[in-house]
Amino acid sequence: MEIPVKIIEYGTQNPDVIMLLHGGGLSWWNFRIEAELLCGSYHVVLPVLDGHAESDADFVSIEENARRIISHIEGAYGGSVLAIGGLSLGAQILVEILAQRPDTCRYAVIESASVIPSRITHALIGPTFSSSSGLIKQEWFAKMQFKYLRMRDDLFEDYFRDTAKITKGNMISFLKANTSYAPKPELRKCRAKVRVVVGGKEQKDMLRSARLLHEMLPGSTLEVKEGLYHGEYSINHPEKYAAELCAMMEA
Repeated sequence: MEIPVKIIEYGTQNPDVIMLLHGGGLSWWNFRIEAELLCGSYHVVLPVLDGHAESDADFVSIEENARRIISHIEGAYGGSVLAIGGLSLGAQILVEILAQRPDTCRYAVIESASVIPSRITHALIGPTFSSSSGLIKQEWFAKMQFKYLRMRDDLFEDYFRDTAKITKGNMISFLKANTSYAPKPELRKCRAKVRVVVGGKEQKDMLRSARLLHEMLPGSTLEVKEGLYHGEYSINHPEKYAAELCAMMEA
């Protein structure tokens, strides 16, 4: 029997479902404020990605995590939802969902999805993380990493608690997947209305990834958020994220 996807839900009384997929190493609280802002009008579903704190399933691959989320959508929401948003690893899983099932949602927001594999980074993950994995449970190290990620201050306790719960094996697995993922040709069949979003201060490969996704997704829009680093759009500007998502769906 398959282990169910762990989800947090807001606004369950509403018929239209919005699903938001958090970034790697984070958890559902990545989108907590967005959920609180949207739940008056929408049923907001926040899955916990495989291999992360609170999930009972180990991370196998982006493809497998996407398949499991599609299975959940089929069983719980009739096979499709109104919208799906994703950040980083969650955005890669969203890209894969759209490739596996082009009709899974009507609207999508792909934020900072890396789709250009990096062989060097991929090869270094195992030895680098194996030698430093013990540090992640140390608060001083977590604070240093948290500062590097430029996340808003009120998320530190969530970040420290849940990052420390991720096993070394799962961390290595999803980091390797993150650095080796490439979009499938089937993505071109997607007919959802898609916004591809990337921070203007992100690395060049991330900007290249955004342009590639924009080219592959017919009718998509590409938005470069000037002045923002990786993940800052949804994490540090949740009110703007929620407002722009609503504007997209109501246009």
